[in-house]
Amino acid sequence: MIGRGVALAALLGLAGCSSVASIAGLVTGGGAGVATGSPAVGYAVGIGVTTVTSEAVKYYGRRRQQAEQDAIAATAGDLPEGGAAPWRIRHDIPLGNEHGEVRIVRRIGSPLADCREIAFSVENLPEATAWYTASICKQTARWKWAAAEPAVERWGFLQ
Repeated sequence: MIGRGVALAALLGLAGCSSVASIAGLVTGGGAGVATGSPAVGYAVGIGVTTVTSEAVKYYGRRRQQAEQDAIAATAGDLPEGGAAPWRIRHDIPLGNEHGEVRIVRRIGSPLADCREIAFSVENLPEATAWYTASICKQTARWKWAAAEPAVERWGFLQ
């Protein structure tokens, strides 16, 4: 019973279901309560699984988001001011493989950091392209996203 619940939770998590933690907790807690004959054990297991699953889904989402941001920053880092290039991300689990175009809007130079303001598109469907702006900065040998928590709905895991 618990193995099927974890598999169901994983499948729903991959599909982007926001209630995966609650479903996993309900299934495993119910199974543990029935197996032990104790509602208290079932409740404790359910709460524990809900918490762990919720954090795992958030962690996985942040890792995917970081990979996408790194792909955009790496593409933009090689461009001259005013330049444009296509970007693409390929995740290990091929859901949410995004692509689009990135453009360098301006260079932001300072004695502390070499940064750039970028505009990038995300092409989900040919008729639905969205554009966003961000800043990237060079960290030793590679370019990274400058803002730790972008405040746009697109990066929902950090909201």
